[in-house]
Amino acid sequence: MLGCASIACRRLLPAMCACPEVDLVVVAGRDPARTERVAARFGAEPAPDYEQVLERADIEAVYIPLPNSLHHHWASAALQAGKHVLVEKPMAMTAEEVADLVSLAADRNLVLRENVMFPHHPRHRRVRELLDGGTIGRLRGVHAVFGIPMPPPGDIRHRPELGGGALLDVGVYPVRAAQLFVDGALRVAGACVEEDADTGVDVSGSALLHTADGVLATLAFGYGVSYRGAYELWGEEGRITVERAFAPVRGVSAVRVERDGRTEEVLVPPWDQVRGAVETFARSVRQPDPAPAEGAVSRARLLSEVRATAHRSTCAVPPPT
Repeated sequence: MLGCASIACRRLLPAMCACPEVDLVVVAGRDPARTERVAARFGAEPAPDYEQVLERADIEAVYIPLPNSLHHHWASAALQAGKHVLVEKPMAMTAEEVADLVSLAADRNLVLRENVMFPHHPRHRRVRELLDGGTIGRLRGVHAVFGIPMPPPGDIRHRPELGGGALLDVGVYPVRAAQLFVDGALRVAGACVEEDADTGVDVSGSALLHTADGVLATLAFGYGVSYRGAYELWGEEGRITVERAFAPVRGVSAVRVERDGRTEEVLVPPWDQVRGAVETFARSVRQPDPAPAEGAVSRARLLSEVRATAHRSTCAVPPPT
């Protein structure tokens, strides 16, 4: 692992240690004390230098949870060193950078994955089965939202030079949800983004996407709101809704189906989507399956289109309460 990010220590490293297909060998970080603590906690070696890790012959794959602005550089370096790569979302800052990484991985027959974990939960496959089975008729629209309270002062998500901002942090999830269920290429019809007047990073936004045959996707994302992550599929004969769609769910989860004036909850057994993401990556390396993460380039292009075409306004971000 390159970097000692919070998401890695809270989610990915425990999942890796619980996965028989993965052996965590080394944790590299710029802060020696923190790196030693993290490595000791998960039974790995500490290393102060990323380059030295990439030179090691006993390392097959690298997990990169660094700030967004560093994803392309270190993912590219790892691929050039012959390592398979699991990189936190977003894969890179721009569509051009993502396309470059995908091309590099393909040329070297290496596995490259963007770590978006929620699709690994079987409830989303169940939603797809309901949709394909005609439960709500022909799909006409998707509405997906992800918003969280304002990150604390000093958080890297407030720093534009590190790739901070809500679009690449939480906006990725509604876009990924739309891609899961909308057949056909999505394009951006319009977008609005609100920026922090002091830092310049985007703190909230919305976008309207569409396909050539008229399926719409309305997406919203942002900081400074009460937590919600959900999506709704609206068909000609009903609706399917999933609440807490993107966060790990410990227990049984529900998919709500509304049709003919009746509401039904389809229950899905517990599943660890974080471990599912790790196991899927490990299986891809062993099979092998060098194909890039599904939709990574198109997803990056949609995010870039939102950023480039959005109507912009500014706001004063209040301190968190």
